[in-house]
Amino acid sequence: MKRLLQLPPAIQQSLKEQRLIKVITGLSNFNVKSVEKIAKAAGLGGADLLDVGCDPHLVEVAAKVSSLPICVSAVNPELFPPAVDAGAALIEIGNFDSFYPKGIIFDAEKVLELTQITRKILPNIFLSVTVPHMLPLDQQAQLALNLIKEGADLIQTEGGTSAKPINPGAIGLIEKATPTLASTFTIAKAIKSSEETTPILCASGLSAVTAPLAIAAGASGIGIGSAINKLESELEMVAAVKNIKEAMHSMNRQFA
Repeated sequence: MKRLLQLPPAIQQSLKEQRLIKVITGLSNFNVKSVEKIAKAAGLGGADLLDVGCDPHLVEVAAKVSSLPICVSAVNPELFPPAVDAGAALIEIGNFDSFYPKGIIFDAEKVLELTQITRKILPNIFLSVTVPHMLPLDQQAQLALNLIKEGADLIQTEGGTSAKPINPGAIGLIEKATPTLASTFTIAKAIKSSEETTPILCASGLSAVTAPLAIAAGASGIGIGSAINKLESELEMVAAVKNIKEAMHSMNRQFA
């Protein structure tokens, strides 16, 4: 709770109201022009948070053009301190999607180890940790609980790279999001049963169609990557962020 209160008030409120939108530029994306374009679109589109690769210069560039709080992502804890010194408001271990095509797999033991090392290096920074979707759902839930005990302040899900949609349109978008939605639901249930209050960020494979489903599954917010960063123009990116934000707000109004 103490580390949560160190976050910008707007982020705290978005998590509380289950409407946080994090735009992800890509853990392995260190192209300054690409990050700058995505960051600017995220700010103009009304996102709450921007996630960039763990590099101090990217933190400074992204913050300048977006005016959004910055999260940095990495799988090497030693990279975090310089990025935090550059102004990152929070840090993220993962997500791991970009590593799977290279044959690099992160098991539960490795993710726990990375969390423990990160907490020793930075005991007071707000820490998000991704649960690898390669694990069976029951093991994902147990890992999430173990990560919370080791100091994770937020649990992030993934799964878009493993989905193989076979239908076009809305059905295909739901198929694409199924793994991360299933992870979110399972982990949220486990956290609730343990009487923890750690928020969940549902990420990977989401769209304007499935973002509201993530909130219904128990997430406090969503992470959007390829649905934004693979678009060609800044205008398209801005429109995509706005569409996702409106989809989430429509759901909140419906169930208010």
